[in-house]
Amino acid sequence: MNDPVVLFETLQTASGHVFGRATLNDPDSLNAVSVAMISLLEPQLAKWAADPRVAGVFLDARGERAFSAGGDVVGLYNAMKDADPGNVPAYAADFFEREYRLDHQIHRYPKPVLAWAHGIVMGGGLGLMIGASHRVGTERTRMAMPEISIGLFPDVGGSWLLPRLPGRSGLFLALTGSALGAADARFAGMLDFVLPHASQSAVLQAIAATSWQGNHDDDAAALTHLLQRLHQDMELPPSMLRMHWDRIDAAIGHDRLQDVAPRLSTLAEDPDPWLARAGATFKRGSPTSIALAWEMQRRARHLSLADAFRLEWQAAVGCCMHHDFPEGARALLIDKDKNPRWRPATLDAVTPELVAAHLRPRFDGAHPLADLA
Repeated sequence: MNDPVVLFETLQTASGHVFGRATLNDPDSLNAVSVAMISLLEPQLAKWAADPRVAGVFLDARGERAFSAGGDVVGLYNAMKDADPGNVPAYAADFFEREYRLDHQIHRYPKPVLAWAHGIVMGGGLGLMIGASHRVGTERTRMAMPEISIGLFPDVGGSWLLPRLPGRSGLFLALTGSALGAADARFAGMLDFVLPHASQSAVLQAIAATSWQGNHDDDAAALTHLLQRLHQDMELPPSMLRMHWDRIDAAIGHDRLQDVAPRLSTLAEDPDPWLARAGATFKRGSPTSIALAWEMQRRARHLSLADAFRLEWQAAVGCCMHHDFPEGARALLIDKDKNPRWRPATLDAVTPELVAAHLRPRFDGAHPLADLA
């Protein structure tokens, strides 16, 4: 019998409280966020939230390669391929609703959540991690929102998160899919601590040895102090985000997308490899996704988290109804020819009407996420 895609246990602590531990357990898929995974995580987190004995949650993943490399794009591709023309793929509507509900649950969790973000953290994996109260990276953390390369946009709360990153870095990351190491993510505020992955057992032992109080504020402070005590000076590669801060600010500026695009494209010829990769990824990305990512950040800048998730659900389902998302999934994950044929093929050909069509409500009655607060 196959093991479940999430493993659960409880850690006994010195105060008689327990810490719940949830471990993503699908390393062959790089712990891709699936409906099966969501179906296990959501009710267990709800159960722990309601249990006064539970002082907090430790969220990690099996495997050395990834915390989670994203969502179940293959399942979404199959749903899009099999859907009747003009109809919302039922699996996609359900998947995005449940994924965003889980992400929102973590953001609003009434107890401390420590996310141990070792290895690749992308897309849906970032959605699981970013709402945790205590986000810990390691020497192998590799984080990105690379959705423009697959015909989607930075979702799972990315539309809410990225405009709140320092300076213009959020737009830069959305439009270039640039990968961040632990030093970058710490600088941007996406990680709270960076510890050696080998220290995970010491962190778990320290959690067990701590007397918890059973209320969020005291226990969150105790968890912070615990992680501070275990902090070690680590030699990490320098933060590219920090090193190129002025270049990023100059490239994005305060202009329209049509003004920014040539500057980002020019980076593809930059002598600096990190900036050159950013420019090349922008040039290869879906023009529709680029325009949609830009519009999502513009709209979500002043939205509440719940309203951002509602907008993202409409945009994600809209992507399933248009050409570029299934085409990007085909090219990168199904046929793997890495040659997506975007339609429209250029950013100049993406009209405001096309972007608006991606955002059109596609539901009857109340919004599927109407109850999020």
